[in-house]
Amino acid sequence: MPQDSYLAYSLSQVDEGWRWSVYDEEGVTVADGADASRDAAEAAVALTLRSPPAQGAAFG
Repeated sequence: MPQDSYLAYSLSQVDEGWRWSVYDEEGVTVADGADASRDAAEAAVALTLRSPPAQGAAFG
């Protein structure tokens, strides 16, 4: 049975809107981005948490 992995995230307000990042258990960024609204940033985080990128994938 595969071991569960845990992810954490952060949201930061910036001049242009909101930046977000998702981190793995070791603190490595697995996904990040920026959105004009907090709602859009939270939706992007939620999508990432439901289906995180494959290990070794490029992020942007």
